[in-house]
Amino acid sequence: MYEAMNKGRTAAMMWLLAWLLLLPALACAKGPAPANVVLVVGDSLSAAHNIPAASGWVNLLQQRVNQQIKPPPTIVNASISGETTAGALTRLPGLLSKHRPRVVVIELGGNDALRGLTPAQLRGNLEKMITASQAAGAKVVLLGIDVPPNYGPAYRDRLRKTYADLASQYKVPLLPFLLEGVALQPSLMQSDGLHPTAAAQLKVLDNVWPVLKPLL
Repeated sequence: MYEAMNKGRTAAMMWLLAWLLLLPALACAKGPAPANVVLVVGDSLSAAHNIPAASGWVNLLQQRVNQQIKPPPTIVNASISGETTAGALTRLPGLLSKHRPRVVVIELGGNDALRGLTPAQLRGNLEKMITASQAAGAKVVLLGIDVPPNYGPAYRDRLRKTYADLASQYKVPLLPFLLEGVALQPSLMQSDGLHPTAAAQLKVLDNVWPVLKPLL
């Protein structure tokens, strides 16, 4: 009888040990918690095009969160000059896996418009980026863009509607136009008429801040 009891206790101990060894694997299967990271995925408007990197609005954002948010998140700027929604969509899975952001800021669409992509194509790519970010546990902020008047009112209206519809459908905060109060001020724009100067970057950040801050 004692031998049977010992065998029973041994089996129970082995089962308990196996369960304890399995717990870490089960925890990992749920995926790691998001890091305190804000990932900015944009184009030249966020990549400090033709100005010192330290002057760009994304770098200024890091300075602001250091002062106002405790603990401050780390701002990761994955913006590339010339980036399109298609290119960013290709890069996004790797960025999400590497940085595990709590917030993803998407600032794209200008180069799509310059290349003649339709708003429907733009919407499809942005939609996939939003859903992939949300599936990874991140909140999303959408920063809209506008195009020059020579594109025509119909195209501009469809472009604006694309951002508004996505923001409504996926319940993400939207800044309708990143360069509000900047784009029509020659003193704040570079000679190409497309990119803001270093002096304009604080205004750009001030546009973004009210939309982004509640998520931090």
